[in-house]
Amino acid sequence: MRRLSKAQFIAALMSTAAMLAGPALAAESPAPSADDAVANRLDEVTVTARRRAESEQKVAAALTVISGSELDRRNIQTVNDLENSVPNLEVTSQLGGGQPQFRIRGVGLTDYAANNTGTVGVYVDEIAYPYGSMTQGALFDVARIEVLRGPQGILYGRNTTGGAVSVITNAPTRTFDAGVTASYGRFDAAHVDGFVSGPLTETLAARLAVTTDQGGAWQYNRDTHEKLGDKDRWAARLKLDWKPSDKTEIDGSVHYNRDQSDGLGLRLVTRPFQSHNYAPIGRLYPIDTDPRITGWGISPYFAQLIGAPTNAKPFRNNEGWGVNTRLRHDFGWAALTAVVGYEDFKRREFNDWDATASNEAGTYFFNKIDTLSQEVRLASPGDKAFRWLTGLYHSTETVNGGFYSDFSEAASLKDWMSTTYKQDVETTGVFFNLDYDLTQRLTLSGGLRWEDETRELKGFKTEILAPTYSLLASTSKNRHMGEWSGKVGAEYHFTGNVLGYASVARGVKSGGFTTYNSGLPSQLDPFDPEKLIAYETGVRSEFFDRRLRVNAAVFYYDYRDEQLQGVLYTQTGRVGRIINVPKSHIEGGELEITWKPTARLTISQSLGYKYGQYDEFFFVNATATEAAKDPVTGQYNKIIYSDRSGERLPFPRVDYKGSVSYVMDVGAWQVEAETNYNYRSDQFSTSSNSVIGDYWLFNASLTARPANGKYAVGVWMNNVTNSYFEETRNAFISAATASPHEPRTYGVRVSYRY
Repeated sequence: MRRLSKAQFIAALMSTAAMLAGPALAAESPAPSADDAVANRLDEVTVTARRRAESEQKVAAALTVISGSELDRRNIQTVNDLENSVPNLEVTSQLGGGQPQFRIRGVGLTDYAANNTGTVGVYVDEIAYPYGSMTQGALFDVARIEVLRGPQGILYGRNTTGGAVSVITNAPTRTFDAGVTASYGRFDAAHVDGFVSGPLTETLAARLAVTTDQGGAWQYNRDTHEKLGDKDRWAARLKLDWKPSDKTEIDGSVHYNRDQSDGLGLRLVTRPFQSHNYAPIGRLYPIDTDPRITGWGISPYFAQLIGAPTNAKPFRNNEGWGVNTRLRHDFGWAALTAVVGYEDFKRREFNDWDATASNEAGTYFFNKIDTLSQEVRLASPGDKAFRWLTGLYHSTETVNGGFYSDFSEAASLKDWMSTTYKQDVETTGVFFNLDYDLTQRLTLSGGLRWEDETRELKGFKTEILAPTYSLLASTSKNRHMGEWSGKVGAEYHFTGNVLGYASVARGVKSGGFTTYNSGLPSQLDPFDPEKLIAYETGVRSEFFDRRLRVNAAVFYYDYRDEQLQGVLYTQTGRVGRIINVPKSHIEGGELEITWKPTARLTISQSLGYKYGQYDEFFFVNATATEAAKDPVTGQYNKIIYSDRSGERLPFPRVDYKGSVSYVMDVGAWQVEAETNYNYRSDQFSTSSNSVIGDYWLFNASLTARPANGKYAVGVWMNNVTNSYFEETRNAFISAATASPHEPRTYGVRVSYRY
């Protein structure tokens, strides 16, 4: 474990100083309402994780809920930030691009292309966002986020092996309400969001929410000192809620988002980079030392090809919109829910993956994604001893486009390439679930799902565009999947506040295609679906009149055909390809503790642990193959394979997360001091064949509001200790790069609520 430096340790102490000083300051003010039993209790959040409204503590599953107020307090603005608050969850963007990869309990796909779905299902108001790049819209006006760990699919939505992240946005109110929040921070970063909500008629209510982020460039070019990292994004959402009767409700929304921000610059790590743009010997770039250093470049031909200026820096020009509606009707004997949603997303993104002025790995993604999903569920009343739910899910998806690559100054390629394709996907899932209260304390449950999917790759082409045109690959392929998943479990109420559960579940994640630059027929073969059998047991409990909450779970995963980003070698080079690992396993658990000893003090802690290894895996030995490379011709004369069984799976083993919040009275003001922190252990990067180090991350905030007032002012600081750490690493072409996290940022925030 890496130790904090003296300066970092002092800064970490300062981040909690306000909280520690709380009792002393509070002693000068009138006694708090600590004797109020209700104020002393932890909030009871109603969730819909099992598609019925119930307390989060009654859900017999590994569930973490983050409220909208907690998102605001922790300054969480994108899905990537969720990893700092949920045990055994990581959200990383491959190669620093605009496509986050979700991993829960070590189960997650790593892929920078746009056409493959993830192992974790992401939903916004019950609408699936199956492709990672679609999830990059800002989190705003959110009521709560529910994160379920383990295979999902027998209650709603898509079939997944890792889990589900469900975002529930705020609903329209039946009385007028409005609010606005604005913040300004280091690197001229500005953030504003607001909403207005209320009734339009006696039966119809509406809510309009908007948000924007501007500025914040924290990186700079090592050669020109030009800044990089400015945000330029905004989003809006209009929701309507119509209740024509006590038994019928129809709600829906339309939303739009636009992201024209700078991209993330990469850093050179592990080894110097010898460029090839000035023959016979190019410039030697040393390993970067300043965490904020990066570099980029673009050739005139590539700039013309992608429609960018000749001085373009890494950028995004993404745009998305969608519309959805949901019908709920209570027949008395059962409740009907019907959901339909359409999402349209355009990805336009330029990345420089060699992180220098040399044009050896420039990449421009251009994709258009269209998804149409429909779901119908029928559920029995929730107050009966025997409860059932059945449903039908259907979706059609189209991914068009591809990417351009600038290898014009690379050692072995020296060309510009294009990879294009169209992918059509049609999925139908049928599912049902049963719950039966065998006694007042014991409940048995079981569910099944059958999913049929056809995935077609049409018109795939990899072409050399210049200096001389050449068609490297052209094909069309398809992949059909018909798989079942299911779950059986039991839950036992030891007391009204202590629930134990155990379950066995089977999850499936669909196969797909590796849509990277290709000149090899074997690279284009579809990879198979992955299957996972999850054994889990846990407890959800509350003590001391709901002031202490302890939730824990342990699990064992039998993992088959795990999808892994691997490599293939030819005589002249290496190419990426998603492969299947025949057999592996993962084991671990989570512990979450929330304690409210007084009405003013709240402490939350969580610990996640997971360990996995390959049980059957025979794969290329990259180190030995590189060592056997001919130093004169640069060709790989011998491709060496080795037995990888017994090796550790490439994900962090331990994460520790927590927060402390204290509310005090200072004169006529109420002041809340909050700090949160996150530790993640090291992990091995298969793409760079190196270790990404462990790290600590500390954040803090101080917010003041007049008693019963409508406004608040505050200050915040993220990455208090100014720690340097990396999200991903990669050895792309001859450069070894890493995507860095932001340094220390801080700012002020004001809010007003009508």
